Parts: sequence; C-alpha cells; structure tokens
Amino acid sequence: MSVFGIGIAYGAATLFAMFAGMPIAFALGAVAVVFMAIYMPSASLDTVTQNVYEEMASITLLSIPLFILKGAAIGRSRAGQDLYSALHAWLHRVPGGLGVANVFACALFAAIAGSSPATCSAIGSAGIPEMRKRGYSGGFAAGIIAAGGTLGAMLPPSTVLAVYGIITEQDIGKLFIAGIIPGLLAMTMYMVTITGIGRVRPDFLPKGEALPWRERIKGLKGIWAPVLLFLFVIGGLYGLPFLPRFTPTEAGGVGATGAFLIGLFTGRLDKDKILASLLQATRTAAAVFTVLIGALIFGYFLTVTQTPQKVTEFLTGLGLGPYGVLALIMVMYLVLGCLMDAMAMIILTVPIIFPVISHLGFDPIWFGVIIVMTVELGLIHPPVGMNVFVIKSVVKDVSFSTIFKGVLPFVATDLIRLVILIAFPLLATWLPQQMMNR
Repeated sequence: MSVFGIGIAYGAATLFAMFAGMPIAFALGAVAVVFMAIYMPSASLDTVTQNVYEEMASITLLSIPLFILKGAAIGRSRAGQDLYSALHAWLHRVPGGLGVANVFACALFAAIAGSSPATCSAIGSAGIPEMRKRGYSGGFAAGIIAAGGTLGAMLPPSTVLAVYGIITEQDIGKLFIAGIIPGLLAMTMYMVTITGIGRVRPDFLPKGEALPWRERIKGLKGIWAPVLLFLFVIGGLYGLPFLPRFTPTEAGGVGATGAFLIGLFTGRLDKDKILASLLQATRTAAAVFTVLIGALIFGYFLTVTQTPQKVTEFLTGLGLGPYGVLALIMVMYLVLGCLMDAMAMIILTVPIIFPVISHLGFDPIWFGVIIVMTVELGLIHPPVGMNVFVIKSVVKDVSFSTIFKGVLPFVATDLIRLVILIAFPLLATWLPQQMMNR
C-alpha cells in the first residue's frame, strides 16, 4: 500500500472508530499508533511523544483552561438570569422584543462565558418559560435560544477559535478579535429575523406589558460587573488606550480571576459553587487537552503520509478556481455538521484542509472565522445539534422535531451571513489589521 493510501485508510479507520462510539481523542491517537506499528515500523514513537510534549508545553495553551474556568465561574453565579432580566425589561414591548432580548442576552453571556452549551442552559432556563408564558410557541422559543447559543463559538473568548489557532499556528488574540464583527453581525441578523417575523405575524410574537422606568434601571445593576469584566479583557487583548495589553493567556487569567471576585463580592459564589466550578473546568479542560493530544498525533501521521499535499493537489487540479474549491469545502463542512460536533470537525479536517487554503492564497485569520461560523451550524441543525440537546433538557415537553423546526429561520440567516462574509472578507480582517498597527 502506498504512503498516501495508508493515510486514506487511517482516516477511514478513525471515522469508523468515532462512529462506533470511541471517544475522538482515542480514535485519533490509538488508530495512528496501530497504523504506524503495522505499516510504518521505522517511525519513531519517541519522536512523536517528544513533539506532542513540546506542543502541549506551550504557554499559549494555558489560555484554554483559564477561559473555561472563567466561563464555569460565570455560569454558576446566575449572571445569565441577570442579563436576561435586564434586557427583558428594556426590549419586551417591541414586537418580538422578548425574543430579541433573549438573543442579546445569549450574545452577552456567550461573550462573557465563552461556551455555547452553557449559554443555552443559563439563558434558556429563564427565557424559554417566559416566552412561552407570553404566547411564543415552544418550538420557536427553543429555536431562539438554540440559535443564540451558537454565538459562543464566534464571540471571544471562543474555545473553537483557540483550537483552530493552535492547529494552524495562528495568533489566538487576532482570531479572537477577528470574531467580534462577525459575531455582532450574527446577533444583529438574528434580531432582524425575529423582528421581521414579529411584524409579518404580530399574533405569533406578542408584545409584553410596559414596565416602569425604575424597574428597567434596577435591572441594569446586576449586569454591570460581568459586562465591565468582558470589556476590560477584550480591551486588553485589543490594546485599547489606558488599559494594560494582554496576551491570550494573560487575558484568560484576568478573566478567571475577575469572574471569581465578582461572584464572591456579590455573594453569588459560595464554597460549594467554587468547588463545582473548579471541577467542571478541570473536566472540560482535560477533555479538550486529551483531544488536542490525539490531534497532534493525527497531524504527525498526516505529515508523514503527505496526505495534505495530495489533497491540495487533487482539489486545486479540479479547475474550479479558488472560490469554487472554497465552496466545495464549505459544503463538506455542512454535511459533516450532520454527523459530528464542532470541535471534532475542526480537529479532524483543519490539518488536511488548511494547506489547501494557504495554497489558494486565502487569509488564514479570515478562514478561521469562516470555518468556525460554518461549524456553528452543526450546533443547531439535525441530526446532532448539540445546542438542541441542551435545550431539550430545559424544555422536556417539546419534541426534537419541533425544536429543529424552530431553528430553521436562523439556519437560513446563518447561510446568508456566511455568503456575506465570504463576499466581504474585510468584516473579519479589519480589526486584526488595526490590532497589528498598534
């Protein structure tokens, strides 16, 4: 068997192991070791372990568990319910305003916590019952939260963007900054979608009763600290005047420390919640790092078999042109989104696809935003839809099919947004360029 044939066989065996129920980290690593032992006995496992150790010892990787810890602390402190209550008080009089408030709350919480499932759980537990009480259908209410939760994959700090940066050796800080405008565009388009439906069908998305100004102002008191922490961390990453300049790792440390201090001073984090936050962050970080180790072994095996080079030659030889190849890659990701989660798609495919993108001359930061935006769709469209499963745990009386119907308008919105960002790359690259000029 040729070296390239071994690479293809390895990829097929890895996918088979994953679909058979083996965790992705072990599917990537164990299958690679078996294939090297059978087909490449001359390959040195010592070299593999040394390379993995050197990559995992990078201080940049420390940003991932720190941002995860920040999200765990924020999630345990009821910040999601505070955000929802404050925004509900200001926006619920607009047709569809309650849905808009939920999307806005999802965006803010996702930016603070950095986790899509946590956003769905925190905002959905308060928002969905309130929307249903006000006359929203269960499916559409659930669809709003499921779609809003995807903003966690784009707005900084994004674990998926960080993993993409590690795999492709791109600046994680620039990737975080690059996600801001596309993330705000996503939030705005979701709001426009809800408002449009509310104006076309006023009976479908009813208005709420007016609240006195005192209640509206009072609601803002519970959200100023987490929002200020987010602005401080992002401002430090961007290098805004009068703020210290942070590396991604330093930003993660500042964010985690600030989240715990806010929880302690407001009385929202007691001893049990602190321990629960630490345990949750440890488990999540351990899972992410285990997957990264498997991905590094996977990348080494691909390099030895020259699979990325062969794939590059094949795709560029189709005669489709750069954007034709890009469209083919996007379709592949949309199909894969029906079968696996976002992190799995990034880790399995980016080592193979990224050389193609580099060869075609596309900006790697822009492609990172595009790829994360595409895998976002996997969080809400069938049959996997991780956010849908989280929402289902919140609203047990609404069926999966009903929730998926509720997210369809937002899937269409995401596809339009993807076309806009492909047509106007400056939306993703302008802020990082400004960051480089500082």
